[in-house]
Amino acid sequence: MLIRWIGVIGQAVALFVVHLGFGLDLPMVLALAIVAVSAILNLVLQLSPPTGGRIDHRQATLFLTYDLIQLAALLFLTGGLYNPFAVLILAPVTISATVLSRTTTIALSVLAIFLVSALTVWHLPLPSPFVWVEPSRTMALGLWIAIVCAIVFMASYTFAVAEESRRMSAALSATQMALAREQRVSALGGLAAAAAHELGSPLSTIAVAAKELAREVPPDSPFAEDVKLLVSQSQRCSEILARLSHLPEEVDPETPFERLPLSALVELAALPYERVEIEVDFRQRGGESVAEPIVSRTSELQHGLGALIQNAVQFAKTRVEVDTVWDREEARIEILDDGPGFSSVVLAELGEPYVSSRSGGGGHMGLGVFIALSLLDRGGAEVEFDNRPEGGARVVVRWDRAILEGVHSP
Repeated sequence: MLIRWIGVIGQAVALFVVHLGFGLDLPMVLALAIVAVSAILNLVLQLSPPTGGRIDHRQATLFLTYDLIQLAALLFLTGGLYNPFAVLILAPVTISATVLSRTTTIALSVLAIFLVSALTVWHLPLPSPFVWVEPSRTMALGLWIAIVCAIVFMASYTFAVAEESRRMSAALSATQMALAREQRVSALGGLAAAAAHELGSPLSTIAVAAKELAREVPPDSPFAEDVKLLVSQSQRCSEILARLSHLPEEVDPETPFERLPLSALVELAALPYERVEIEVDFRQRGGESVAEPIVSRTSELQHGLGALIQNAVQFAKTRVEVDTVWDREEARIEILDDGPGFSSVVLAELGEPYVSSRSGGGGHMGLGVFIALSLLDRGGAEVEFDNRPEGGARVVVRWDRAILEGVHSP
């Protein structure tokens, strides 16, 4: 709108200066009416601005199209291409090349060339106090070629520069997001190590008390099973804290069983989270005569997949399906459950820290999915979340096969 106000003022000033100052007999009523239409359009936009204060791509295209036609109409009344201001027909095309798509810019460029071509043939002569001599056809052809070349060059050059700037901006944003995610993962790692250290003493006390209870409670007591469960869970907590307190060991691909079929790695990752009341069904589907991917048993893959499977088991009612699918180009893991599915509110923010993955998170901190995404992202995976039409959640982990088999290879 600001650019259009500048154009409206400039067009009105030019008309009055030429008409009153130079004495040229212009069709002022019609010319000023065309300028007034632009002023009215701007006033309407200011009185009823678009939602969010910004116009969308379609509206911007329509406005620039109008600007081209409005300027062509003024040029038709004032000498066509022989009017020195004919060069301003480049402005809408240049703006489009800066902020709009390639298709829109090409369409506006074609429209501008059509209008320039029409103005070369059809226009009112520019009035003059002197005898008007129509320029030669060679002059007209030269003006047409110059403006058409300028339209093509300015549109192409401006779009190329703007596109490079957009790519650089997108790359910078992606880098900043990746760095922020890594910083949050590092911070969580420090918190985990500190928590492991602080919880060590009270957990040891709980373990000792649980073992004392196990000795005191008779085997036929109704509390015997509960005490046994308490002892086993305290031991499991001790093992988890021990892992948190130590840095992960480097994987040696030459060690036996450190490279496994992808489906075997998935089953290994799910092993700690299987529950008696939840059926976990592992299935494999490969392309014809295509060997299954062989991958390194890295902690990133194992813990990342394990966290997603644990999430599915935790919220499933009776069944979880884990499909390993591969072909020559890619490999993917599909994790399906029959639980309540993802909340529509949470689904858009899923993967951010402290966002619980399901409706009614039950007091969970919402870190499991965030950590899983961070770990899998390091191995080149793409993770998608959605809900199944028949109910339940669906998580898809997808790799380019070359990256999956080669990123951790020696």
